[in-house]
Amino acid sequence: MRHKIILLGIVGALLMSCADDFLTIPSETALTDDIYYKTQADMEAAVNAVYAPFRELYSGSTATSNGANAAYIMGEMHSDNARYILNPQFRATENQEQVADFIHLASNSVSTFKYQRNYSVISAANKVLATADGAEFDDESARTNIKGQALCLRAFSYFDLVQYFGSVPLHLEPVTTFEGTALPLSTVEEVYAQIIADLTSAIEMLPVKSGQADLGRVTKGTAQTILANVYMVQKNYATAETVLKEIVSSGQYALMANYSAVFDPANKNNSESIFEIQYRQGTDGYSSTFCYGMFPYPMAQETVAELTGVSDPMPLVQGEAFNAPSPDLMAVYETGDLRFDACIGYTTDAHGEEFPFCRKFLHPHLQLNNSDDNWPVYRYAEVLLFLAEAINEQGKPVSEALSYINTAVGNSPVSIRERAGLGPITATTQDQVREAIAQERRIELAFESKRWLDLVRTGKAVEVITAYGARVKADPTAYYFPTGYHAPDAAFGSIDLVWPLPAAEALYNPNF
Repeated sequence: MRHKIILLGIVGALLMSCADDFLTIPSETALTDDIYYKTQADMEAAVNAVYAPFRELYSGSTATSNGANAAYIMGEMHSDNARYILNPQFRATENQEQVADFIHLASNSVSTFKYQRNYSVISAANKVLATADGAEFDDESARTNIKGQALCLRAFSYFDLVQYFGSVPLHLEPVTTFEGTALPLSTVEEVYAQIIADLTSAIEMLPVKSGQADLGRVTKGTAQTILANVYMVQKNYATAETVLKEIVSSGQYALMANYSAVFDPANKNNSESIFEIQYRQGTDGYSSTFCYGMFPYPMAQETVAELTGVSDPMPLVQGEAFNAPSPDLMAVYETGDLRFDACIGYTTDAHGEEFPFCRKFLHPHLQLNNSDDNWPVYRYAEVLLFLAEAINEQGKPVSEALSYINTAVGNSPVSIRERAGLGPITATTQDQVREAIAQERRIELAFESKRWLDLVRTGKAVEVITAYGARVKADPTAYYFPTGYHAPDAAFGSIDLVWPLPAAEALYNPNF
């Protein structure tokens, strides 16, 4: 018995002394960092996870109705391009209405959703960057490509954050402690410096063009386009011009001959596509839903069937129309512009009242709330428009700037204007060309989440939205309010250029 007691004591002491080691033994049944992130296949799966939050960010949360938090809410409805069609019988949309009415609250669920999904991308990208060099790769070029994708997507998310929120925490390493979640705010200048550094590295790492098996992934052209956009925001037009001309001279991109065909799911990742968010109809959870968030509610079953072509139509009852073309946008289309019918349609709600709606992303699909459309983030047309603007802002000849809009460039079969069915822009002064380019961007990129950021970038946001808000308040029915309803008194009271940091995040970060 005495020997047994001594033996048990020795074993107990050994167990106590090794307790820390036992606690750090990797699980054999759960994936941890010690087991995962070890092979090329692991890293390929890890970089796929960096893309995943974008599907929610652009299509909207599946927990809310039909894209209620989608990126277009803050990019288009938060501008003079698009409105909501008020449904007094459905009041679960106040946060989206606040975005459109320029009521900036830290508690807004839409701005919070954008903030959180971007940091989900950043978190996943940081994990890839922290582990890629330690993994075993059969192909070293694959390692470089994966790191380039992570850098590009991290930069893109920080670019989105800094434009909408200003100063934000700059996370560049995986967060492993609770304290690590509460970083101080970095200045706007610091965030932009990191974005440029990430993109500069990504350009050297990424392939010029994705192979057929990798369609939808970011490429060198994607990183260059984002970088050029950054330089345009910073008004560094000469450097932006250099980067944009590299994209054009690469020969990798060309305008499609037909504008509406650009957005047809049959032409996903086409010659004009530089970066688009990938969706796929079916039962695997990858379908898009944003077209349903743009219909007027309520809508009769037969109207749903006619518009969508689905085999299982049902009436749309609970919801409110978002991204409805504003009267202001519809008024600036030139007569004969083919882009109008490609972007804007008309339909009736269940009460028989006719409304315009955004039809740009509506194409026939098989099942209700299960569409096949991708979301365009950057297209080659925007590269050409940026290039025209960069040249004009440097005071170079207006003919040189307008050549990128009026004439076919490189491999493109048509110019931007020819494709729209319009004649060349004939402006002759720098100011006239500036206005013409802004107008062309507004129409060419309508409903693609560009308008608000363009207004801020060009210094027009306060002037344009103040006047727009006055029109909304003066004539509510023209802006889709039922008789007797109007915008809240607080609407358009202050045209803030950035959103407050989310209140939900301030609970965890005392630096907010």
